[in-house]
Amino acid sequence: MRLTRSALCLVAGLFGAAGVDVLHAQQSPPVRSIAPAPPQTPSGAPLTLDEAIAQGLANSLRLAELGARQDSQAAVEQGRAAARRPIIAAQGSYTRTNHVEEFAIVQPGLGRQVVYPDLPDNFRTRLDLQWLFYTGGRLDALERAARAERQASGEELAAARADLRLEITRAFWSLVTAREAEQVLVRALESSSAYVRDLRVRLDQGLIPPNELLSAEAQQSRERLVSIEAANARGIAEADLQRLLGTEGPGPIVPAARLEPLAAEVGDVNQLIAAALDARPERRALAERVEVARARAEAARAGLRPQVGVNGGYDYASPNTRFFPRSDQWQDSWDVSVNASWTLWDGGRTRAERADAAALTRVAEARLSDFDRQVTFEVRQRQLELESSLAAIGTAAEGVRAAAEARRVVAERFTAGVVTNTEVLDAQTALLQAELERTRALASARLAEARLARAVGR
Repeated sequence: MRLTRSALCLVAGLFGAAGVDVLHAQQSPPVRSIAPAPPQTPSGAPLTLDEAIAQGLANSLRLAELGARQDSQAAVEQGRAAARRPIIAAQGSYTRTNHVEEFAIVQPGLGRQVVYPDLPDNFRTRLDLQWLFYTGGRLDALERAARAERQASGEELAAARADLRLEITRAFWSLVTAREAEQVLVRALESSSAYVRDLRVRLDQGLIPPNELLSAEAQQSRERLVSIEAANARGIAEADLQRLLGTEGPGPIVPAARLEPLAAEVGDVNQLIAAALDARPERRALAERVEVARARAEAARAGLRPQVGVNGGYDYASPNTRFFPRSDQWQDSWDVSVNASWTLWDGGRTRAERADAAALTRVAEARLSDFDRQVTFEVRQRQLELESSLAAIGTAAEGVRAAAEARRVVAERFTAGVVTNTEVLDAQTALLQAELERTRALASARLAEARLARAVGR
């Protein structure tokens, strides 16, 4: 069988369309470290797409990182909420001072009375209360910003999961495509080998010239080369899938799936766009970022408002400076105060913070609007890709049937001595190209279906 330059290009395009490109593959994200990992599929056991996705989500380090960031944002939110509550602290201190000369008063009939004694050892304990109960809305705004930040982190984690599912789906079907393409080339090589043996018999009988056998053997060598390249592409696809699954099994991965025609319904593009705008976690994350920016702008505006707080405490000290005259005795006392502060002029700091927060709000709103445009385009693009892929499957199947029939007719005519060896090689090449085209169309449909599902947010 003669494999032309176009067939070689077709094989290279087949694996390129399947997405077997390890150098440009994105790093896979991880799942929360607290999630239990599903049981590993034994080496060499058939692996379904759902099992591959579950295993990849459980072992992904990128998802583990995003999950830890979400936990960090949750802790920040708790800290913002706690800032609105009072603070109670227990304090204790010991102070050693230098000796001083006692100050005493001598009164008739009362004797000598020490007014300021020499007490170098000073002990003090205090139960302190601080509560900033009015900040002009600043603490409430910061708490809302932290809550929105935590929710945005959760949506980013969901988006990373969806990206990883798509990446695993791509790698899974790439491996299926590579294996089936390799099988197509193996069958073609077996057919070519049988044809070469038949030509060798004919040459021994003196029915054909030597150049026909040499042409067929040269074609067989080229097919072996393409088969080696196909086996290498299958190995790369398998390694790519192992990377995404987070496993390094010694045996091969055997996907429990075959490339078969899809019975998918594309759906109305306007409904798909509306569903994507409602379901995409990236959009929800951007919406939360807008809320974060608005809450921080409100917190900056609160800097112009007064702040009111309550302070209080209970002291138990020796000596207690609130009693006069001082004495080397443990005495208790308490105090309560209400404090108010209002920054009348800060040199423009608050105004600058407000301008910065307002600009960041506009940035977040612009990103959200731009994302809506990108989603609209992406959904339309993925829908057209799926429609064309589904249409290509039928066309490719017709091409395989036509090429197979043409090869059968040419083989019969060659047996009858009507056609030349060149026509037989051309017919076999056309059949190989048609089979590879069908494999490519089936793989493209699978990938187009997965990409449309990701674009819609399913």
